[in-house]
Amino acid sequence: MALLRRFNTIRSLYQTLEMHQSSSFLSSRSYSSGFSNVSQFYGQGVTSCLYKTQTNALPWTCRNTPTLRSTTAAELLIFLNDKKSLSTQAPTQTRKVGAQISMTSPGFVYEPYALREPIPFWKRYFTRTGWRQTKEDIKSELKSAYAIAKLRKTGYSKQKFYKEAVELYKEISTLVANGDKTSLRKAVTENMFSALKNEIKQRESIWSKVYWELVEPIVKIRTLRARLIGVDKNDLNKAFIQLTLEFLTKEKFEAYDSKGAVVAGDKMKEVLVRSIWVFEKSLFHSGAHWRLCGRIKV
Repeated sequence: MALLRRFNTIRSLYQTLEMHQSSSFLSSRSYSSGFSNVSQFYGQGVTSCLYKTQTNALPWTCRNTPTLRSTTAAELLIFLNDKKSLSTQAPTQTRKVGAQISMTSPGFVYEPYALREPIPFWKRYFTRTGWRQTKEDIKSELKSAYAIAKLRKTGYSKQKFYKEAVELYKEISTLVANGDKTSLRKAVTENMFSALKNEIKQRESIWSKVYWELVEPIVKIRTLRARLIGVDKNDLNKAFIQLTLEFLTKEKFEAYDSKGAVVAGDKMKEVLVRSIWVFEKSLFHSGAHWRLCGRIKV
């Protein structure tokens, strides 16, 4: 009997130990269901990037270009208890030219902003489709908040940036209208320059000259999305920031043929124009400035 009791005691202790290890493992891997832990997400400064094939590429970007997907706040919080910093290493062919890429541009618009139709209150909170969209909206807002928080550490000011963005909008639009490709190259990324150069070439084959003017002050400007793209898993400060802005402006336009006759537009009339542009900046390159890296079709 004493031997049997000792055996049962040992078995109970072993089962208890197994249950403790199992519960500890599950608790460290479970998702956080509240927003009270979001401050931990910002405080740790954890970033993570996974590669996937681009399926929703914009017309001016290469469709087989690999894109980076940042993990959501909830996914990152899983690993905070283990104090791990997640970062997927770039493929060998990407790492070999990593230094060149990090000094210029990622070469694509990461998670391009997509226009969504507003859904009724009842559908958002009482249907599976509505809950799914609400979940995606929350994830997107968390990513934007994290990117902006990272940007503010570099001295970012929204009012100052908006002023600079309007100047860039005016400068780039004027350069495109004048066909000044030399000056345009400095204000946009490499991929964007190729797209605009083709647009200028196509336009010049139809119209000999165009007139464009921005009526200031602009009607409205707002930030739609912010995304952070890491390039080095060993240094979280090596990243690019992309801000998607919506411009609501009044503009004047007129086009002429080779004889100087007006063939399109009217420079005496103001036209209300809505544009969505994506600006990009390196957070680790000394002297880096904002450049246009993409446009979203409205």
